Amino acid sequence: MASGSKYKVAFRRRREGKTDYATRMKLVDVDKSRLVVRISNANCIVQVINVGKNGDETVVSAHSKELNKLGWLAGNKNTSAVYLTAYLCGKKAVAAGIEYAIADIGLKSPIKGAKVFAAVKGAADAGLNVPYGESIIPTEDRISGEHIAEYAESLDEEELSKKFSQYLAKGLQPTDLPKHFEEIKNKIDEAKL
Repeated sequence: MASGSKYKVAFRRRREGKTDYATRMKLVDVDKSRLVVRISNANCIVQVINVGKNGDETVVSAHSKELNKLGWLAGNKNTSAVYLTAYLCGKKAVAAGIEYAIADIGLKSPIKGAKVFAAVKGAADAGLNVPYGESIIPTEDRISGEHIAEYAESLDEEELSKKFSQYLAKGLQPTDLPKHFEEIKNKIDEAKL
């Protein structure tokens, strides 16, 4: 009889809290692309990934820093930026001939109105077929930044300069965010991808 421990050590990425292998195995299907949304402390990345023989293969990718090149002046990880990054990625995916993808939100909790679902909506609005439920998507005023503009209007000059110093340093009035959002979305539509 063999002696020893029956305890099995979990994979390193599972121990570090980076990968949920049970969920990943459900998502990984050779015939379907995944729309992968990852939000860091300062930026967001949206990718369309296929499973290849040697691991995952990134087909198209968009980084929120690409929005800065188009003239985006607001933050790179707010709901509007996540939507626009996914919109850009969706446009690239459609241009590359990808029609369908399944949302992969990683270890993020599926909370109603979360940024990751703004990304799903952005990719879907770009023409990529991504199945989702309408009830979980953030509202249009949240996606376009109208709630930020309304909040900024309620502040006096001193509070406004404290809370929106980074917007003001870049030359963007927080009350103009919804208009700025539409300008960048139109630039994405006009861009040659």
